[in-house]
Amino acid sequence: MKRTAWKALRGLLMTLGAAALLAALLFVAANLWVLGRTHSRIEHTLPLCGGERVGIVFGTSHWTRSGVRNPYFDARMSASARLLRLGRVDHLLLSGDNRTRFYNEPVTMWRDLRGRQVADADLTLDYAGFSTFDTLARAREVFGVEQALLITQAWHLPRALFIADALGLEVTGCAVPSPSRKVSGEWRLQAREWVARVATLGDLYVWGREPYFLGPLEPLEIAPRSWEAWLFTADGEAPAEDDGITGEGG
Repeated sequence: MKRTAWKALRGLLMTLGAAALLAALLFVAANLWVLGRTHSRIEHTLPLCGGERVGIVFGTSHWTRSGVRNPYFDARMSASARLLRLGRVDHLLLSGDNRTRFYNEPVTMWRDLRGRQVADADLTLDYAGFSTFDTLARAREVFGVEQALLITQAWHLPRALFIADALGLEVTGCAVPSPSRKVSGEWRLQAREWVARVATLGDLYVWGREPYFLGPLEPLEIAPRSWEAWLFTADGEAPAEDDGITGEGG
């Protein structure tokens, strides 16, 4: 009796062990697949990023749980403002969470960038970017974006690029510089990103995820480049519309 019970227990443990090993292998394989599909399109040197007409900036909290400024937020804002000044992008789509009136990522990003002398005309706010998936789906379906530069941390870009590919966007990634000081808990963010990449595969290929909210088409209004504006003034003809945007004017 005891021997039979031991054999059954051993068989169960071996089955569970094999299942755990298979799950671990699939987990690693899924991450390697996402990384392998996207790493060649990530630029880590800011002045070499772009150039695209549109840069998509992903929202994040302005403050950390400990009550200090979020260095990841600051890095995204600093890089975005610099990319505009360098002419690597012409317009920024600021997309983030605005579920309640007490938490508004797009407006917080707008205020920060205005403080960095970025003009209102170069900014569009998306108040329903509740997730990376929602931000990218809305960029295409609501704002008419077809080509873009994704601006965020290096560990976030592979998943963002992979989602954009699945949604039919033509994108490259610009990895913002790492914070100058060591950030506590960064390993948790990166570990969570490994899990999120696997969940993304499920969203895209198993569950058929849909955006939380879309709404009517609102094509971006992109101010012409300085040389285009000069040509318009000199020749009396409007600058040609860029192929990466379905329309300019709402």
